[in-house]
Amino acid sequence: MEIKEYIESGVLEAFVIGSASEQEAQEVLRYKEQYPEIQSALNEIETDMERVAQYMAVPPPPKIWAKIEERIDGLVVSPDLSPAQKAEEQHRSNRSNDQQFIEVEGSNSHMRIHKIWRWVFAAVFVLGKIFLGFAIYYYLENRQAKEQIQELKTELKIRR
Repeated sequence: MEIKEYIESGVLEAFVIGSASEQEAQEVLRYKEQYPEIQSALNEIETDMERVAQYMAVPPPPKIWAKIEERIDGLVVSPDLSPAQKAEEQHRSNRSNDQQFIEVEGSNSHMRIHKIWRWVFAAVFVLGKIFLGFAIYYYLENRQAKEQIQELKTELKIRR
């Protein structure tokens, strides 16, 4: 097997992202020790993946680091709390976090919509019924016209 073909086979990329099978991973590790070209290709793939990850990274909200530090400081300051005190501290920190997220649990299974949409739905329903009526009317008219045309054709055939 040629090294360039092995490098271009995609096994190294699968190894770097962690989707290679156990056998392929062992093979890559063995070849990595034997061939410096594979080692450099792996380094290049890892660097490329890191660049892509950095390019596509979403920065965290600006205040998040302060919140993380605050929680860590809270854990370090009070390590000897009883379970009841820990629960109270957790409850207090949850109350401060409740400003961001509101847990919503509805007891009603019906969906509420804005009043304007009710009128829009009613208008669409009524228009649908009107168009259905017109469609039936024109269908019956078309059928009657075809019957008249058929009768006229038979009359013409008889007169000839």
